[in-house]
Amino acid sequence: MSEKKVISGSDAVAQAVKLCKPKVLPMYPITPSTLIPEKLSEFIANGEMDAQLIHVESEHSAISALYGAYAAGVRTFTATASQGLALMHEIIPIVAGSRMPAVMVVANRALSGPLNIWNDHSDAMSERDQGWIQLYCEDVQEAFDTTIMAYKIAEKNNVLLPVMVCIDGFSLTHVYEPVIIEDQNKVDLFLPEYKPRHYLDPKNPKTFGAFAQPNTYFEFKEAEQEAMKEALKEIQNVHKEFATTFGREYGGGLIELINMQDAEYALVTVGGTTGTARMVLEELRKEGKKAGIIRIKSVRPFPKEEIIKATKKIKNLGVIDRHISIGSEGPLFTEIKATLKEENTKVAGFIAGLGGRDISREMIKKAFEIIEKGEEGVWLK
Repeated sequence: MSEKKVISGSDAVAQAVKLCKPKVLPMYPITPSTLIPEKLSEFIANGEMDAQLIHVESEHSAISALYGAYAAGVRTFTATASQGLALMHEIIPIVAGSRMPAVMVVANRALSGPLNIWNDHSDAMSERDQGWIQLYCEDVQEAFDTTIMAYKIAEKNNVLLPVMVCIDGFSLTHVYEPVIIEDQNKVDLFLPEYKPRHYLDPKNPKTFGAFAQPNTYFEFKEAEQEAMKEALKEIQNVHKEFATTFGREYGGGLIELINMQDAEYALVTVGGTTGTARMVLEELRKEGKKAGIIRIKSVRPFPKEEIIKATKKIKNLGVIDRHISIGSEGPLFTEIKATLKEENTKVAGFIAGLGGRDISREMIKKAFEIIEKGEEGVWLK
C-alpha cells in the first residue's frame, strides 16, 4: 500500500531510489546533496535495501565507479552538486558516450567562485551538452516521481542515455512536504528488473571505452543525438504510463502549460521558481491579465516543437534563467530565441536567483510587467 509522509526532498529521493532497487551506490557527500547518501546508507544498514554503498575518495571516483558498475551490468545510482558535478566532468560524457542508462540526482547549487553553497542552476546547466537527459523538478513529490521515471526512460533500448534529475538545492532538498510513497509491488510492475543490453561478459566479449578515430567518432556522436530524439518520445510515453499507473502528471513530461489557453504573454520557468510564479500568475489573472507560464521540465532533450506550439498565439515571452553564460546571456534564453527564430514572438531574457538569492513575488511581477509591455529583459535583483 502507498502511504503519505511529510518528508524532505532528500528523503523523498532516497525513498524513490530504494524502490528502484539499484545494486551499487558510489557516493561522495557534498552539500546540499549529502542527506541523500546518508538516508540510503541508513536503508542499507537497516536491511531495508539490498545494495552496496561504495565510500569513494571523490566525486570523480563516484562517477567512475558508477561507470564500472554499469559496465558489469547492474543498476546504479549516485547524487552530487556544484563542484562535485564539475569534478565529474571528465567522466560525464564518457558515461553518455558508452550509452549507460545511469540515473544521478543533482541538488542544484551555484558553482564557485566565489564559494557559494546555495541554489542556482549553474552546475547542471554547465553540463547540458554532454549527452545526459536533464529533467528539472518543481516540488518534492515531483522529485520522487521523476527519479522513478528516470530509470525507465534511461533503460529504453532506443534511448540508453543517462539521466540527471535536477532538484533545487536546499529549497527542495531540505524542505519538508507531503509525499506519497508508492507501494513496492506497484513500482516493480512499472519498472521491471534491470536487464542490461551491453555489459562485460567473458562469454560474449565486448569493448567499452574504445579509442575512436575521426572515421568513427563522428558516428558515435550522431548516434547519441538520434537517441536524444528518441528520448523526446520516450519521456512522454513513460510520463503517460506513470500518470495512468500512479495518477500524477507533470504536463506531458516535457513542458507544462499553466493558464496558456488564452494567454497573450507568458513567462518561461524551470524548477522551483515556478511555485512563486504560479502565485503571481493567480493574482494577475484575478486582475484580468491574460498572462501564462510555460514550465520547462526537460532541458535535454530540448522540446522545441512543443515550445513553438505553445507560443503560437503569444505576442511576448520572457525567460527566467538561474545561470548566466558569462560573456553571453542566460542559456535558456538563447535556446528559446533560437527555437522561435522563425516566429513572431518577442523574447526577453531575465537573470535571477544567482547564488541562492531569493526570487521574490515582486521580481516575478516585475518580469511579467516588462513582458506585457514588450520591453527588454533585465537582471532581477
